[in-house]
Amino acid sequence: MSRGCFVAVVLALGALTGFAVDARQAAPPPGILLEDLTWKEAEAVLTPDAVVVIPIGAQAKEHGPHLKLRNDFTIAEYLKRRVLERANVIVAPTLNYHYYPAFVDYPGSTTLRLETARDMTVDICRSLARFGPRRFYALNTGVSTVRALAPAVEILAAEGILLRFTNVSTIVEDVEKKVQQQEGGTHADELETSMMLYIDPQSVDMKKAVKDYHPGESPLSRVPDPKRTYSASGIYGDATLATREKGRVIVEAMVERLLEEIADLRKAAVPTARK
Repeated sequence: MSRGCFVAVVLALGALTGFAVDARQAAPPPGILLEDLTWKEAEAVLTPDAVVVIPIGAQAKEHGPHLKLRNDFTIAEYLKRRVLERANVIVAPTLNYHYYPAFVDYPGSTTLRLETARDMTVDICRSLARFGPRRFYALNTGVSTVRALAPAVEILAAEGILLRFTNVSTIVEDVEKKVQQQEGGTHADELETSMMLYIDPQSVDMKKAVKDYHPGESPLSRVPDPKRTYSASGIYGDATLATREKGRVIVEAMVERLLEEIADLRKAAVPTARK
């Protein structure tokens, strides 16, 4: 059914039932899930002007005793839905494995090798670019993933493909500073736990949230190690300070910034392929 027909049907149903229906609310979202298309339908939308979003979120990575291993995947799926509601993009399936070497001391945590994560990203973009798209946005929810995404950008640029990605360390840094109370942290901490209290509160067990902050550099370690940052809990920060309101402020700001970055990508010039 075309979008025009969809709206007409909804308006007709509204008239029959006596309820007023706003055509703008009745219209389907502008974004498209690639996985829901047939290859014929995909061929029609994978044009040179299309922007393809590739969500990235770990589905097996420790987030302390109070958050699920799927934490980043949940965030990626949530942000993906918010983008679909407002942006004319094609959203590819979420990548649930990537480069997360800092957490392998904790059971259930997984990581790909940097080269594997880089090449997987490149291969996905290359595959879809064959049919038209030249602009890709990695909706990235990790920090260490940047180390694999940055070289992927360079490889694809040489082929005339533009890839940009979310830098979660900076995209809403100004907003985070306004709500943050912890002295420091970056993982399963006050800020990330607050986001989850807003996005998926049922997945958070605040009774198990603790403060676990020992200033240092990643990777984290469950046992004291002079070359690693000690964290018995897997938290790096103070999760006890998390609130749903802080999460709302951070998440809503992040959604707006993501939409801005995607809009900028849509207008950006595609790099010239180097032969």
